[in-house]
Amino acid sequence: MSLGATCARRDSPDTGAARTLREVSSIGVSRADAIADAMAYFDDGGFFDDLARRVAIPSTAQEPEFKPALSAYLDVEIGPALAAIGYRVELFENPVAGGGPLLVAERHEGDDLPTVLTYGHGDVVRGLETEWSDGLDPWTLTRDGDRLYGRGTADNKGQHTINIAALASVLSVRNSLGFNSKILIDMSEEIGSPGLREFCSRESDRLRADVLIGSDGPRLVPTEPTIFLGTRGAINFELSVDLRAGGHHSGNWGGLISNAGVRLANALASIVGPKGEILVPELRPEVLVPSIRAALAGCRVDGGEDGPAIEPDWGEPGLTPVERVFGWNTFEVLAFTTGNPDRVVNAIPPRARAWCQIRFTVDRDPATFLPAIRRHLDDNGYPDVAVEQDDDDVVMHATRLLPDHPWVKWAAASIERTVGRPPMVVPNLGGSLPNDIFADVIGVPTIWVPHSYASCSQHAPNEHLLASVAREGLAMMTGLFWDVGDPGSPPGRAPDGETPPTG
Repeated sequence: MSLGATCARRDSPDTGAARTLREVSSIGVSRADAIADAMAYFDDGGFFDDLARRVAIPSTAQEPEFKPALSAYLDVEIGPALAAIGYRVELFENPVAGGGPLLVAERHEGDDLPTVLTYGHGDVVRGLETEWSDGLDPWTLTRDGDRLYGRGTADNKGQHTINIAALASVLSVRNSLGFNSKILIDMSEEIGSPGLREFCSRESDRLRADVLIGSDGPRLVPTEPTIFLGTRGAINFELSVDLRAGGHHSGNWGGLISNAGVRLANALASIVGPKGEILVPELRPEVLVPSIRAALAGCRVDGGEDGPAIEPDWGEPGLTPVERVFGWNTFEVLAFTTGNPDRVVNAIPPRARAWCQIRFTVDRDPATFLPAIRRHLDDNGYPDVAVEQDDDDVVMHATRLLPDHPWVKWAAASIERTVGRPPMVVPNLGGSLPNDIFADVIGVPTIWVPHSYASCSQHAPNEHLLASVAREGLAMMTGLFWDVGDPGSPPGRAPDGETPPTG
């Protein structure tokens, strides 16, 4: 159900949420003019001001008491910003209970023009207010050198602010985009995007496009532009052992009765090895696809000066670090409890529990993972270890677009034209996004240009965006959007019903 529409174009929105369009002739304007406009917006403080207002809205989807802020972010901030640059904006209730609202904005310039879909999410994780460093607050944008601190700066308010501003710069200089633009803002991504699939299925005709160009996630290296074309999937589940009603004295019963913590630890050790290698064949790809290995050959991973040191011998043997995170599956133990860690007593614990996760590529069907684990545990003498998945555990599905897709080559050339160096092109991100909804439900090739980096603390205290990366990202996106509207520049529209190649 629609929550209402904000359709009128405003030249001076009450919120100050958007720059106005200059009434200029398109004669004699250039790509360089649009990028210069974007740089002036950043250098003169416009980007900081827009992002500061957006960070100040505590739109965390993880805490029910902040639910009104989810609607406010769209209705008060993003909706007016897009209406001010000529978009027809409509807000929708989530079709699934508990999901946040959604925004769809459209600017239609011609039936014979290509259409670009852009996605972002305005919800954030919880603020963790008491855990930030002195002088920092999650809901106050603070600049310290190259860092812009605040909740959502990296994930994802800063990133879609860059993209909206880039569209505004193209419009400001050319007075048109030269293509049709659709923007989808999700307010539930941090809780697994409930309802997004149902909404996109229902509105698939409305959201249909020739390509998705969005921004989320990190660059591989802070200083190097990156394009990723899909995501690894993620499935969360629990392994547990429940042996008896209560604990028993370790002196009197040690050696006579089994220890739940020991049982579960050994069961886990039969699934994942001492260096993180997956030991159950059904949980990993059979082989690293040669085309993916070739695509990753020129890529590297570096979290920046505050990132952890990469351990060269961790993970699957025989793979490079970049192959392990972008071309392979990983099994992670996210938490493990047995007994009472806060009040340790001399008792053999009767229960143990581990919260686990598998990140996976398109090479395996996630529906096979838990049955494979069950078979493995039974075959290896661990029938007492339960394998469970909560009903509210959302499975993020894996996607991958091949690097030789025409839109990929076009986007890489556009970015190189702007910054003077080619971007790293990665078939899929190591993390997870609801990208399968765009690739499979709407049926568009997906191009992601991230404006963050791996050590941004995006789900932790002190989340930050690098100003230098944001400024360069603004230039790249302005160039990209200019090039889409340049006649003859885009690779063309896919025939109706054609599915983008994946593999």
